[in-house]
Amino acid sequence: MIQLSKRIQALSESETLAMSRKSRELKALGHDVINLSLGEPDFNTPDYIKDAAKQAIDDNYSFYPPVAGYQDLREAICLKFKRDNGLDFTPNQIVVSTGAKQSIANVFLSLIDPGDEVLIPAPFWVSYREIVKVAEGVPVFIPTTVESEFKLKPEQLEAAITPKSKLIIYSSPCNPTGSVYSREELRALAEVLRHHPDLFIVADEIYEHINFIGKHESIGQFEWLRDRLIIVNGVSKGFAMTGWRIGYIAAPANIALACDKLQGQFTSAASSIAQRAALKAVISDPDTPEMRKMKAAFRERRDLMLKLLADIPGVKLNRPDGAFYLFPDISYYFGKTDGTIRINDSTDLCMYLINKVFVSLVPGSAFGGPDCIRFSYATSTEKLTEAVRRFKSALADLK
Repeated sequence: MIQLSKRIQALSESETLAMSRKSRELKALGHDVINLSLGEPDFNTPDYIKDAAKQAIDDNYSFYPPVAGYQDLREAICLKFKRDNGLDFTPNQIVVSTGAKQSIANVFLSLIDPGDEVLIPAPFWVSYREIVKVAEGVPVFIPTTVESEFKLKPEQLEAAITPKSKLIIYSSPCNPTGSVYSREELRALAEVLRHHPDLFIVADEIYEHINFIGKHESIGQFEWLRDRLIIVNGVSKGFAMTGWRIGYIAAPANIALACDKLQGQFTSAASSIAQRAALKAVISDPDTPEMRKMKAAFRERRDLMLKLLADIPGVKLNRPDGAFYLFPDISYYFGKTDGTIRINDSTDLCMYLINKVFVSLVPGSAFGGPDCIRFSYATSTEKLTEAVRRFKSALADLK
């Protein structure tokens, strides 16, 4: 018998990918599945970005790039931070990776020692917890609720910090809740962090450009955090480039150097062609007609989903201000049954829904929100309307 490592045995499968796989299996059997489990824009990459990739192929960008990314791409990322966020970075503080997920893994593996605590406001993106476990750290979850807009309060942060706390990671706009921190809310958290100078901050800003309330606010604007702040971003969500696999960090130079060193032993540089496409995306105005159209569609879908779900008994909702997710509290249905299946938790409910009405959602337990489920509304209004109709019908059978 092959004995796998304790590390891989302790690692959980991504539940978003697991539900997507279940959707594909049912589709292959001929079922009409509506998959709302994946966080992926249903738009094509803009043509001007695709043209840059085609040009890169013709220009023979077919050799190994520098591990941290092409110099001109890292310079463009610095200009992006200055233009969009008012933040000053130099190219030696930028590391380009194969997606923001690798960026986060690089940071965690470069900073966390066994036993170090990582503070994670919950709900959180599924991979935060698992990457902490790979780094042999200890995830410490700070729960929030739908009533608080799923936002971390400064007094909660203060109470969670211990001598073992090494870093905190959060996302805004947030996956899975869609919550967006205001400048005032971030300042309140930054004031707490001011008094804990050994605590690193990882700000996941991958949904920066899918924001329905105006200017994106970064915690990087508070200068007293700059020497221990790592910002994670990329082109996947805002530019509909999930398959291109380009993420990046901006960090203090010594942390960037550590991530470069680690990445050099794992994957080396991200794809040369994808980097040239990302360069075009990063230098372009994020308010292009293509980007405005995509963001307007997401806002329209959010409003539609809020209206449709509001009519369903027992579903508690907040109004998310970014990303493309809803994270309703559905604990009202725990303990109910359709006569055959009993719903004990959010996982049971998601399995009930996919097997009964072929709607694929992700249980909130995957995100540290066990009373909730996640809807991704990155699909057409027609599919969303039909998905909620089926959802409502299935819930009505639970007594």
